[in-house]
Amino acid sequence: MRFPIQLTWSITKHLVKNRLKGRKRFPLVLMLEPLHACNLACDGCGRIREYKETIREKMTLEECLGAVDSCDSPIVSVCGGEPLIYPDIVGLVNGIVDRKRHLYLCTNAIGLEKFLPKFPKSPYFTINVSMDGLEQTHDVTRGRKGLYQIDLTAIKTAKAQGFRVITNTTVYKETDMAEIEGLCKELTAAGVDGMLIAPGYAYQAIHDDIFLDRQGIYDKFRRLSGWSKRFRFMNTPLYLEFLRGERHFDCTPWGNPTVNPKGWKGPCYLITDRHYNSYEELMAQTDWEKFERREDPRCANCMMHCSVEPTVMRETGGSMRDAMVMLKWNLT
Repeated sequence: MRFPIQLTWSITKHLVKNRLKGRKRFPLVLMLEPLHACNLACDGCGRIREYKETIREKMTLEECLGAVDSCDSPIVSVCGGEPLIYPDIVGLVNGIVDRKRHLYLCTNAIGLEKFLPKFPKSPYFTINVSMDGLEQTHDVTRGRKGLYQIDLTAIKTAKAQGFRVITNTTVYKETDMAEIEGLCKELTAAGVDGMLIAPGYAYQAIHDDIFLDRQGIYDKFRRLSGWSKRFRFMNTPLYLEFLRGERHFDCTPWGNPTVNPKGWKGPCYLITDRHYNSYEELMAQTDWEKFERREDPRCANCMMHCSVEPTVMRETGGSMRDAMVMLKWNLT
């Protein structure tokens, strides 16, 4: 299967439980940012720019685990910033896994190898390494020479030690899709369990014109047609149809609630209008319908996986065709 059986079961159980309760909006993935500090300054990262005034702030371990407990999501994505420089990262990882939540640790993999002996080998734990191109592109985009080899070595080491490892690749205006195909070949040879490829979001804090508009996204991602037969994509086939402009999905901004040192970020992982004191306040005080329908101008070119994949997840059961496509995809 494309996903561990425990993850598939957890998501299915979560969807069924909430539908039986009649809940219209409920979390699917908690985006937990224990800090915004990073050991890199990547070209397309909006976090280190958006939070530059509070870059040294971080959540306590108790606050992080409290947020996990208050948000009933089957998946927790620990991101940032760079989570491996969070002082209590080992305790955080173990605390989330002990709660039987499916943890995705999003990292640039600098220093990953030294943490591997301290991390649990569990079906509830996945390491997600950012890879934005082959060696020259990756090193330039990330601003560190030699990073590509560091990351590739860390991926191979983690796989050799029995960890589940996936990668995340962001596509920008200047991205060469032939190079992305070459990257997929190298990552497949390294033994990764899956690859997520998605367009970047045009953060307001980044003034360089590096992001794609909607037509540019369609053009880039039509190049991926047929790649799914050769590479193990984490993009669902329905999300790929959306990226190619073949169908429309509304946004599910409440599917990925985000918490960081300033509070619960609203309305979504990508847009910041305010920070709330609790998850309950975020859900009760946000005008969700406006963002679901993409009426805000900042949503115009957003085709990020965090906005669409939750929609795919919650709508699949409403179409027999979509359900069979998703079942076949997960089983192959």
